[in-house]
Amino acid sequence: MSKNFKLSFSNKSIHYSDEEIDTVIKSMQKDGVLTQGDALEKFEENFSKYLSVEYSFAMNSATSALELAAQLCQFDEGDEFICPTHTYTSSAYPFIKAGGVPVWADINLDTRVVSLEDIEKKITQKTKAIIVVHLYGFMIPEIEEIAKLAKEKGILLIEDVAQAIGTEGNINNKAGTYGDFSVFSFHSHKNITTLGEGGMLVVKSKEIAKLIPMLRHNGHSNWPEPRSEYWKPAMGNVDLPMLNNRFIMPSNFCIGEVECALGSKLLKRIDRINDEKRNRALLFIDELAQFDLLKFHRVNSKEHNYHLLVAYVNNNKRDKFINLMSSKKQIQCVVQYYPLHFYDLYRKLGYGNAVCPNSEVFFNNMISFPFHHSLSDTDLDYLLDSTKSILKSL
Repeated sequence: MSKNFKLSFSNKSIHYSDEEIDTVIKSMQKDGVLTQGDALEKFEENFSKYLSVEYSFAMNSATSALELAAQLCQFDEGDEFICPTHTYTSSAYPFIKAGGVPVWADINLDTRVVSLEDIEKKITQKTKAIIVVHLYGFMIPEIEEIAKLAKEKGILLIEDVAQAIGTEGNINNKAGTYGDFSVFSFHSHKNITTLGEGGMLVVKSKEIAKLIPMLRHNGHSNWPEPRSEYWKPAMGNVDLPMLNNRFIMPSNFCIGEVECALGSKLLKRIDRINDEKRNRALLFIDELAQFDLLKFHRVNSKEHNYHLLVAYVNNNKRDKFINLMSSKKQIQCVVQYYPLHFYDLYRKLGYGNAVCPNSEVFFNNMISFPFHHSLSDTDLDYLLDSTKSILKSL
C-alpha cells in the first residue's frame, strides 16, 4: 500500500544550483552532437584530475561500468569472484553474466563493510577477482592492504565506489584509486547526480584503456587504412576488440553531452556536499548519543561522506521503531541491504549458500534514515525531533 510521507526516503539527492541549471540549458542549445562530444572528453579529463588517475570513462550508469569491468575480467569456466553479500545487486550479477562464480564475503559489524580477514578466508586457487564495496559512503579502512593482497596473488581488484565518491584515507588516496577497475555512480540518490543516471569507469591498464571507447560505443573504430573518399565503405568501421588474444563483444553504454556538462560542473562542489552531509550526520548522531537503542557508525573524517545515514537498532525493536516513525511521524525509514544470497535470482542460479552471519544479523536489525543533501534545515530538525520522540516512547 502506498503512503504519503512527510519525509520520503527516495528523493532527489541534491538541489541543482542556478549555474548548474544554466549549464544544462546551454548544453541543450549548443550546436553539434548531443553525445560522444567535447563535454564527454572534458568530464573524463576533470574526473581523472579530481581522482589523480590517468584513465576515466563516463558511462550511462554505474551498472554499465560494472558490466564492462566484468567482461574485462575474462573469466574462464570455474573462476570465482569474491563479493560482499551485503550490497546492491549490481555489484554482483554482472560478474555472473560474464562467467564468474560468486563467493560471498561477510561484513564487519562495526564498519558495515567487508574486511581483509574475511576476504583472506574466501580466497581459493580459483579466485580471479575481488569486488569490494565502499558501502554507505564509507571508504573501506583496509583497502590498501586488500589491494596489496590482491596484487601479491595475481587477483583482479574491482572497487565499487558508487556511494563513496570523494572519500579518502590517511594517505590522501581517494577511494577508487586502488582497484584495477573502479566504478562510480551518478544515480539520482547519490551525492552528485547527472540528471538521474550516469557512471564512471576508472582503469589502471593503458592497454585496457585503449579498448574502452570502442567497447562503450558499439565497436565503433577507425578504418585501418586511410581513404580518399570518407564515405567508402562507411563513415567508420565496427570492429571486435581483443584482449589477451580473446575477443570482447561491445555494447552501447554511452552517456549524453548534457549529463557530462553537468557532471563537470558538479565535480566542483562534491567536496563541499560531502563535508556538509558529514557535518549534518555527526550532528544527528551526537544528538542521539543518549539513546542506547540506536548504534551509529561515527566517523569524523573524509573516510566517510555519509551518502546514507544508517544505524543498528538494539533489542529487536527495529520493526517497531520503523512502524512508529511511519505511522506517527510520516517519516519513511527503510531497511537495506537484503543479503544477496537470499534473493530468488541468486538462489535460482545456485548461489544461495553463504557463511556471512554478520551480514544477516545487520540486515535484520538495521535502519536507514531519509538523508539527502536536499533536505532543508527544517526537514532535518523534524527528522531529529521525531526520532527523539519515538526513541523516548520506546
